[in-house]
Amino acid sequence: MSTYVIGDIQGCYKPLRKLLKKVGFSQSRDKLWCVGDLINRGPRSLDTLRFLQDMDSSTKIVLGNHDLHFIAINEGCAPHRGKDTLDKLLNAKDCQSLSDWLRKKPLAHYDCLETDRGLEKFLMIHAGVAPHWGIQKTLNLAAEVEYALNDKDYRSFLFHMYGNRPIRWYDKLKDLDRLRVITNHLTRIRFCDDIGCLRLSEKEGLGTAPQGFKPWFHYEKITPRATLLFGHWAALEGKTNRKRVYAMDTGYVWGRDLSMMRLEDKKITRVSAEHL
Repeated sequence: MSTYVIGDIQGCYKPLRKLLKKVGFSQSRDKLWCVGDLINRGPRSLDTLRFLQDMDSSTKIVLGNHDLHFIAINEGCAPHRGKDTLDKLLNAKDCQSLSDWLRKKPLAHYDCLETDRGLEKFLMIHAGVAPHWGIQKTLNLAAEVEYALNDKDYRSFLFHMYGNRPIRWYDKLKDLDRLRVITNHLTRIRFCDDIGCLRLSEKEGLGTAPQGFKPWFHYEKITPRATLLFGHWAALEGKTNRKRVYAMDTGYVWGRDLSMMRLEDKKITRVSAEHL
């Protein structure tokens, strides 16, 4: 049995299947962890979601910003954006069931596996965490958003989910502001400062941090206890320069690679981009 984590698939169904074949993935034996952004920007979001739903018992999935965006559009809580490639999915007869299935997925996943380092703990999120969030706090805050997504009034959360404010986390935040900041950290963060103020407009690599800001993982407090797995930040090209912090989005939709790592030994397998 092997456990693999894969970067942002973003509707790139063909390279997903190619990667699974390349590593000899078995649904009955192996597990696939997905760091979110399963869909959008690539050409086959519908096929990707159907495939992952069919192998649900073999996967662990956390939601990314594109996944939440699709759910919001489908529920009439957000408009299409110019770069969205979701039309075929949104017009499919099983769109609602796929959206409902996705809406029940978590925003953080924590587990412990036997690896070549011994018993190793892992925390998987799509984008990142705020400074000073530990493992349990991250899981607890993720659960607040998960509850909102499955509450009878979940459309209210989806409608108010968008926005960059408040710009930092406070324990005393309440209601929709609280949920929005949690969501922005777990699904959108790249750069922040030492007290957790977000700089969501910046999307380039390590060397482009605005003055006073650093990549979020320079401030995290989790790696003494667990290995961090995340996606979202394609401009990193898989490099964090930090021990036990793995950036899995290597930018297939931007002409680079789709990457998968076996957690037991950290062996990375890639497929390079073809014309989408």
